[in-house]
Parts: sequence; C-alpha cells; structure tokens
Amino acid sequence: MAEPGTKGKVGIVGSGLVGKSWAMIFAGAGYEVVVYDIIPSQVSDALTSIQSQLTDLKKSGMLRGTLSPEEQFSLIKGCSNLQEAVTDAVYVQECVPEKLDLKAQVFKDIEQFVNDDTIMASSTSCITPSEFTGELKRRSQCLVAHPVNPPYYAPLVEVVPSEWTDPSFVERARKILEDVGQVPVCMKKELPGFVLNRVQYAIINECWRLVTSGVISAEDIDKVMWAGLGMRYAFIGPLEVMHLNAEGMENYIERYGPTIEQVSSTFGPNPSYSGAGLREVVQQLNSRSPLDQLEERRKWRDTRLAALAKLKQEQDKLN
Repeated sequence: MAEPGTKGKVGIVGSGLVGKSWAMIFAGAGYEVVVYDIIPSQVSDALTSIQSQLTDLKKSGMLRGTLSPEEQFSLIKGCSNLQEAVTDAVYVQECVPEKLDLKAQVFKDIEQFVNDDTIMASSTSCITPSEFTGELKRRSQCLVAHPVNPPYYAPLVEVVPSEWTDPSFVERARKILEDVGQVPVCMKKELPGFVLNRVQYAIINECWRLVTSGVISAEDIDKVMWAGLGMRYAFIGPLEVMHLNAEGMENYIERYGPTIEQVSSTFGPNPSYSGAGLREVVQQLNSRSPLDQLEERRKWRDTRLAALAKLKQEQDKLN
C-alpha cells in the first residue's frame, strides 16, 4: 500500500451521514480527505463523529484498510471554504441534499477550483447527471457515483455517466472506487432512478399491492424478503439464482418462463401511495417500529449489516 496521503486528495462536499461515510472509506484506503460544509459547526461535529466511529469500527473488527484509527483520522481534515476543499483534488464527491437546483449550483461552484483531471461525482440517488451538469464547462468530467446507505457496510456504487461524460473519467472513477473497497457497477447510459432504485421500486410496488389488497400483512411480506429472497441475494443476484436453480439459464426459462409470464400478467398497474392503502401500511409499520424507536432500530439494522459485511469479507478470503 502507498504511504498514507500519497494517493491523492479527495474532496467531500457535504458533512452529513453519507459524506462522513465517504470520508472514512477514502481515508481507510490512504487518501487525503477534506470534508467541506458551509456551516463550520457541522464540519467540527462531523469530524468528532468520524473519530468516534473509526474507534468503534476498530473495536468491532470492521475497520477498513491496514491503517489504525488514529492514522486514518489524521488523513481527514475539515473546512468551510469550498476552494480549499476541492483544489488539487483527484476526486470530488458531492453529498448535498437531494435538490436539483442545489446540486446544479454546487457543481457550478466546484468546477471553478478543480483541474482538468478531477473527477466530479454526485451521490444523488435518482437525479440523472445531465439534469445538473449540462451547463457546466467541465461537464465531461461529471458523473454520478450513487452509494447504497450505509456505504461503509453496503459497498455497491452505481457509476452513471451522462451522454457528455468522457469515458476515461468513468473508468478512472471505477478504478478509484475499487481501490477504496467499494463495488462499482457502471451504467452504459443514464436512466431515471438508475438501476438499484428501479429494481427496488419494482419490489416495493408489488409488496405494496399485496399488503393493500389484503393478501398479506406488512410484517409477513418483509419476512418474505429477509428470510427468503434476501438470503439468496446476499451473495448472488437474481439472474445467477435462476442459472443455479436449474441446469443453467436456458433450462430455467424452459421450465419456468411460461409461469413467470403468466404470474407477471396479474401484477396490475402501479399502486397509489396515498389514501386508505397508505394509512393501512403506516399503521402496521408504526405498530412494529414506533416512531420514537426508529434510531434504535436503525442501530440494530446497521449492527447486522456490519456483521454480514464481516462474514462476506471472511468468506472472500477463503475463496
């Protein structure tokens, strides 16, 4: 591994949960990281949180990389000056709220201070890059690098170019993300919602239909995922599941293709997320996870995600 800080500088624009995760991910791989936020107190709070999280990750055995928590934290700085954060950066990750006008302005500001080789990436989960980079002088350097929350434990990153993104920047972004331990997937063209959310929304739509039409409870439909499909998909995806559940994909389609088509024809239109159906789902979820206990439940979720990530790391070492 290169000497800490010699891989280059990374600017993180936005000090929220995603920004803090990105900072730890890059520092864990030895990059110099500068976290920017317009409000100085948010920067200092973010650094305090990052320092505490790195210590906890070490205790749990989930700290990334070979550097100690102290060495990683020494690579992370904070500032409330955008120019200071992104000047000379090899990579900039924008993590501001999901507002189109805000992202467009932030990228317009960033491009004033970066050089011709800087990758400018957005963490947006649904907004296509062409929507906020079209008027930029450096639009060929812009793309989306959409992480899965929480990024430290769920390593997938969707790399999404616009039609004017230089392919060399997509490839460099992929290599950097692999270098820091993420799992990038590169879309060949932009599409609203990208891939992860389009698949997720398809699942949500059918789950919602089944609950609101009285077929199954919200609690039981969630069990279908975490005790069934989720167990399969934790290590392989749906297409390979099909391939392995028969004598290859062609044989699977011969066996089950007509059934898939027949059942799929009964799905119906997309549901309406309002009215009596919404009230019913809200009531069921609130009874299971009361609003005043959500933070505790999130910690429970993240602890299990961390354990799963650790198991997958151990299994990968055996292969």
